Amino acid sequence: MRNSFVAKLGLAAFLSVALQAAPAAAQPAAVGVWATVEGKSHVDIAPCGEALCGTIIWLKKPNDDAGQPLKDGHNKDESLRSRPIIGINLITDMQPDGDKEWGDGNIYNPEDGDTYSSSMSLVDADTLKVEGCVFVFCKEQIWTRVKK
Repeated sequence: MRNSFVAKLGLAAFLSVALQAAPAAAQPAAVGVWATVEGKSHVDIAPCGEALCGTIIWLKKPNDDAGQPLKDGHNKDESLRSRPIIGINLITDMQPDGDKEWGDGNIYNPEDGDTYSSSMSLVDADTLKVEGCVFVFCKEQIWTRVKK
C-alpha cells in the first residue's frame, strides 16, 4: 500500500514538472506592436482565434484641434463616427498562409472610412509588409516592429 502511494506521489511530481517545462504554443511571428508608415500609429497584432487581428493602440496625434480624442469621422457607418480611433480593430481575420504570410483578411482605413481586402508578410523579424487591395489595385505599406 505504501509503495502505491509513493508511486502515485512520484508520478504526480513528475507530471507537475513536465507540464511546467512544456513549451508554450509558438505565437505567430507577426504578433506584437507595429509602427505604421511615418510612425502615425501603433497597431497591436494579436491572435483572434486561428487568425490575426490588429488594434490601434497609439496615435502620433491622438487629439483634434479642440483637444478631444480623434474620432472615426469618415466611417461609412454613421453610427460609428463618434468612436475614438484608438481602439479600432484595424486588421481583421488575417488567415495564416505559411509561416510568415497571412491573407484573406481585411484592413480598415480610418482616413477614408473604407475597408480593403488585405494580406501581410514578414520581411524580417522587425519589418512587416501590409497590403490593402480593391479589385486588382493594391497599395503596400512597410510597418516597423515596436515591441514583441
